[in-house]
Amino acid sequence: MKVRVLGCSGAIARECRTTSFLIDGDVLVDAGTGVGDLTLEEMLGVDHVLLTHAHLDHVAALPLMLDAIAARRDNPVQVHALAGTIAALKTHLFNDVIWPDFTRLPSAQSPFIRFHELAVGQVLEIGGKQIEVLPAVHTVPAVGYAVSADQACWVFSGDTGPNPAFWRRINQLDVRMLVIETAFSSRESQLAATSLHLSPAVLARELEQIAANRRYPIYITHTKPAETELIMSEIRQLESGRSAKQGISHDIRWLQAGQEFEL
Repeated sequence: MKVRVLGCSGAIARECRTTSFLIDGDVLVDAGTGVGDLTLEEMLGVDHVLLTHAHLDHVAALPLMLDAIAARRDNPVQVHALAGTIAALKTHLFNDVIWPDFTRLPSAQSPFIRFHELAVGQVLEIGGKQIEVLPAVHTVPAVGYAVSADQACWVFSGDTGPNPAFWRRINQLDVRMLVIETAFSSRESQLAATSLHLSPAVLARELEQIAANRRYPIYITHTKPAETELIMSEIRQLESGRSAKQGISHDIRWLQAGQEFEL
C-alpha cells in the first residue's frame, strides 16, 4: 500500500497545501488544496474519496477536481462521509449557488458524484484495502480512518480534540504509521481547546494513551504555516522532557507534502 501526501498544512501559503492523501492511486482521504498538485491523469485514477469532515480545508478541491475530470469519466466518483458531512456539502457547496449540484449533473441517473453515508466503526473494502472509520471529536461531525492492507495500518486522526475512544481502538490495531494533527502552538492553546484541535501539551497527554507495547512513527500534520516551527520545537521539548523523566520517547516526525510511504 502506497500513501502519498498531497497536502498536510492547516492553511495555505507558498508550498503549503491543505489536507489530502492519495492511497494506491485510487483513493483520496480528504480533498484539500493538495489535490491541485495531481496531474489530470492522476485525478482520473481516483474512484473513491473519503472525507473526514466538511471544513473547507478538507473539501476545497473536491468540486474543482470533479469539474476537471467529470467529462472524461464513465462512472461517478464515489464520495464517502458521515451523514452530517454529506448534508453540509449538499446544503452549502453542491447547491447550485456556490457550485453546481454534481449529484444531479449531467443527470440524476448518471451523476458526476455519488454520496455514501459512513458510520464510526464501519469497515469498507476498496481496491484490496480495508478502511475502518474511526471516531474523532471536532466542532462538526468528523471521523478519522485506519487503512490497511495485509493487516498493517496507516492511521489518520482527522481533525480532533482529546479523543480516548480513538486510542482504545488503535491500540487494538497493527499500526505502522500514525498521522495526527497538532494545529496550534501552546500560545494558542485556548483557541485549540475551543476549536477542538490539539496543541503540543494536549498531544503529549494524548500520546500517553498509546499501549506500552506499541511503538510506531508518529507524523504531525495540520500545523498552521505561521506556527509550524514553533509547534515542532514545543513538541521536541516535551518529548525530551518525557524521555529524560521516563526513559522512553515516541518516534515523532513532521509530515510534509510530497512524501510517499510504502506500508
